[in-house]
Amino acid sequence: MARVAVISPPFHSHARPLAVLGAALANHGARVDFACTRAFEDLATRSGLGFTELAVTRNANHGIAETTHQDHAETRRLREFLNATFLGPTATLLTQARHRGDDMLAEPERVLRDLAALDAQLRPDWYLVDQLSYSATLALHCLGLPYATFCPGHPSYLPAAPDAYFGLPYAWPDTLQPAPADLDRLRAAVAANDAAFTAAFRAIARRHAPGRPEPGRAFALCSPHAVVFNYPCLPWLPPAPSGPKALYAGHLLPHSGTAAVDMTWQAVLARLTAGRRSVVLVALGTFLSARHDVLANVTSGILRHTPASVIVAAGNRVSDVTNHPLLREAAPERLHVAQVIPQQELLPHAAAMVHHGGNNSFTESLYAGVPVLVLPFSSDQFAIAHDAERADVGRCLDPNTLSPESAGSAVADLLAGAANGAAGLSKRIRPRGPDWAAAALLTQMPGSL
Repeated sequence: MARVAVISPPFHSHARPLAVLGAALANHGARVDFACTRAFEDLATRSGLGFTELAVTRNANHGIAETTHQDHAETRRLREFLNATFLGPTATLLTQARHRGDDMLAEPERVLRDLAALDAQLRPDWYLVDQLSYSATLALHCLGLPYATFCPGHPSYLPAAPDAYFGLPYAWPDTLQPAPADLDRLRAAVAANDAAFTAAFRAIARRHAPGRPEPGRAFALCSPHAVVFNYPCLPWLPPAPSGPKALYAGHLLPHSGTAAVDMTWQAVLARLTAGRRSVVLVALGTFLSARHDVLANVTSGILRHTPASVIVAAGNRVSDVTNHPLLREAAPERLHVAQVIPQQELLPHAAAMVHHGGNNSFTESLYAGVPVLVLPFSSDQFAIAHDAERADVGRCLDPNTLSPESAGSAVADLLAGAANGAAGLSKRIRPRGPDWAAAALLTQMPGSL
């Protein structure tokens, strides 16, 4: 059976689903090694995978972005990003575009050398590489090594049409439509990035792999064999790249998405659901938990305008949330605030969820059939919010103009049965998942059988 090396960037939200998919490949008989920074060795071990150290980017996120140790430049860029989120979608996306080279194409020649050494050591039959690890994809291309692409975010992260660009949402939710002038500025910035990355890819390929085909558009470079999308196949999505087999996994939850809640969280649920109260989860991801102002607005709105209890993932901002003026008098039987929450385990017990439109939160909510209020800030979150509304599995509000009243009203509607497409889409995606994706990959990749 195949020997596979899984290449992940050092971001918890990417490494976790990749480890789940790697474990599914191992369950199908493959020998799988997980290649990432040392902080993720334990994740590999817990997933039953081998581990080898490989750094494909300088920045990192080990679970809470603000508490992950990084050098000064990376910390400064994180602060600039978080500050930009207060200014709205265009400002945030323009800041991300300005950071893109440092974030996503750091030290490509060093990654090429390191990956060549890793290949000599492990000799895998093929690789599974995170699509946002552009230096690693370029290295695999230059080395002529077979690989499958894993797309961790919205499928439009892999632009197929000439007028599609990485960093430009393919669609926007109704409540966050940018002004035409702002959209023009963003389109110009991402087009410039597209040209700069492509020129850099071609220069490195000419220097280090003159016999290999020249890369096309950098952001569209992907496996010629297979692309795994951690996303459901929705009929209105933009086309996938031609050539590779497009595998829409729907979700990448371990244990069929039914892992038990531990005793500590069982006690929390018992306290919050006493009197037959329902529970709403509020989580803005490992970066955006820093927006404690939004967490407080949403939570106070739910407590005031619905009978539900609330569980909040506040990252490094637990004190800021619990001591916020809107929440100082909150009844403890209806509110629990923690640094992190076992989201996958809690979702089956939730009546609704508020999240930022992150891909993992979106697919995990879908699997559980839980309707969502989406508060998008950055990246592909606007596209995901659009899809949530179009699929009638959620509603979207602007996090920067949010009030407790608007948030509470939106969640009250969800609890009353709005966004009733969640159950149907959940039923459709459940048969997919990591085992399905692993089996499909093994039929597509050379040297697997």
